[in-house]
Amino acid sequence: MRKLLLLLLASTSVSLAQQNNRLPQRSSVETSQREIRRDVPMTNSIRKAFDAGTRDFSGKPGPNYWQLETDFTIQVSLDPHTQTLTGTEKILVHNNSKDDWDRIVLRLDHNIFRADVPRGFSTPAEQTEGMVVTRINVAGESIDLTEIRMGRNQAPKPGVSGLTKTVATVYLAQPIKAGSKTEVEIDWHTKLPGGPNGMGHRMTQRFDSTLFQPTQWFPRLAKYDDLRGWETSPYLGPAEFFNNFGKFDVSITVPGGWIVSGTGILQNPKEVMTAASLERFGKVLESDEETTIVGEEERGPGKATAAGEKLTWHLVADRVNDFAWAASADFIWKGTRANIPGKGYVPIYMVYEPERAASYANAAKITRHAMEFYSKLWAPYPFPQLTLQDGPSAGMEYPMVINSNQGAADHETAHQWWPMMLGTNETRYGWMDEGFNQYMNILSGADSKGVPAKLDGLGQMYGRISGSEDEAPLMWSANDAGTGYGFQTYQKTPLMLSMLGGIVGDEAVVNAMKKYTAAWAFKHPSPWDYMFFMNHELGQNLEWFWYYWLFTTESVEGSIANVSTEGSKTTVTVKQAGQMPSPVVLKVEFEAGSEALKASPNSKVLDENTVEVTWPVDVWWEGRRTFDAVLDFGPRKIKKITLDPHGRFPDGEISDNVWPRE
Repeated sequence: MRKLLLLLLASTSVSLAQQNNRLPQRSSVETSQREIRRDVPMTNSIRKAFDAGTRDFSGKPGPNYWQLETDFTIQVSLDPHTQTLTGTEKILVHNNSKDDWDRIVLRLDHNIFRADVPRGFSTPAEQTEGMVVTRINVAGESIDLTEIRMGRNQAPKPGVSGLTKTVATVYLAQPIKAGSKTEVEIDWHTKLPGGPNGMGHRMTQRFDSTLFQPTQWFPRLAKYDDLRGWETSPYLGPAEFFNNFGKFDVSITVPGGWIVSGTGILQNPKEVMTAASLERFGKVLESDEETTIVGEEERGPGKATAAGEKLTWHLVADRVNDFAWAASADFIWKGTRANIPGKGYVPIYMVYEPERAASYANAAKITRHAMEFYSKLWAPYPFPQLTLQDGPSAGMEYPMVINSNQGAADHETAHQWWPMMLGTNETRYGWMDEGFNQYMNILSGADSKGVPAKLDGLGQMYGRISGSEDEAPLMWSANDAGTGYGFQTYQKTPLMLSMLGGIVGDEAVVNAMKKYTAAWAFKHPSPWDYMFFMNHELGQNLEWFWYYWLFTTESVEGSIANVSTEGSKTTVTVKQAGQMPSPVVLKVEFEAGSEALKASPNSKVLDENTVEVTWPVDVWWEGRRTFDAVLDFGPRKIKKITLDPHGRFPDGEISDNVWPRE
């Protein structure tokens, strides 16, 4: 029996070897055929959501869609002498999921300032103790803060693990039932890092002891969703956040004379402002001119603010996914307005130190244009105000707040739509936030100058980048993108949308994204929701497009391989050396002549001597690398042919896109 088994195995091995030998060994960089994938991968997370009916192929929220909500009540005090925040908070957790929870996950971002945590390409300005949690209470039960150390295969017991990390887990004695509400109470303190050595956003949060710019400054409940349950990716620095929507009721105690700005509407202006500043505050919406609410000469209790050794500023924000603020004894406070379509006037505030006034000279004008332009582009500005806050982080965004001067005002304002309105998972899919932002910045910048947006050339440009081993695909977790994070998260998406506009038209792309914005406002879209929604709105299956742009780093690499003429017909052999397919677009220029050019169903006349001819991407579905594009416009002689004349398709070498060769 053993001998027979060995013979069978040997026979099978020979058979497999013979089959493998039918595929010739590769002998060149280029291949004569290519396999073109025409669907997008469906990972375990999106399959789970489809099975549950929370998402589907329409790209809209599914009939069973739900999302977690968290309502915060926070009291926090700032001690400028120790540069420390001390706070207590209550989180009302709405478990709208279908799951009972035996644990909750906390995000303790300020632990990135500790010496013993992993981080990416960010350097804290100062090493601190991080987020020091001194009390946790869940549903009336006190949690033992002694660190749990679990062995392999050991079931968790009630307690906590990870309090010194950026992600902590609280294991519960009694589960939080699906559909229930639970209150979580946390006491904590954290020092805000300062100094000259910080590298990266959010790594420096104060100027000495005179200006504080706290961000991600309080313990937050992690996101729990229908895709993965708890989002447990650690905070490494570069990648940003994925938070729950809810209400924030925040009371901030600072020394008298200190001005506080932040997310939310000030609830007690009469208690913290002088009569004079309160009067000016009330006039902000009356003019497009800037109103000085607190001037440079107004300093200290009774002048910059109401009298008192300490003052508590009470701010409330509804339906937001985070809360940020700033405070200083030296702030100049100004206000103006933006006119939001369908909404009316919304105040814009600026708080900044006098020595940086020049950086705010045009900030209000730029911000107003951004708010009004993006309101028309996507949806009306969703919040009741916006504040620009001075400080060491001059390019960061939170709901109703941008830590920015005029330099990044347009970009940071755009974030009020993504991710503050559409709550995308920036930790994993930064392109759905920063990438879309870069695209809309191109549109806004052109509008501010009164010129058409220039998207030509962007898609083609990717061909000069494609193939780098440092580039992570867009669908690779942004948190783990390494040195390629900047390109992956910020720069590639406008190139992708340039190519999409080259296929369906730029106006169609914008109109589809406008509807996507409406469908997912104050919800949490995934990449698959975006892909399938755009497919439906654009009226075609573009999974091949999404696959190559989002899941790979491939390019088209088109060229004109040959041109031959017989009679009135000219055959242009177009080659695509890359793995990504694209439509074939040829601009054909003719010698001047009296004969009219013959009509062609796949062409449009640009002028009396020039036509543009297009063949759809499906000419490549059989896997060939060459396509013969036949031109028949009559007897007129062709002077010049240009492949991809608008520069929309990724191509590293464009000199071979022109015939005759230049």
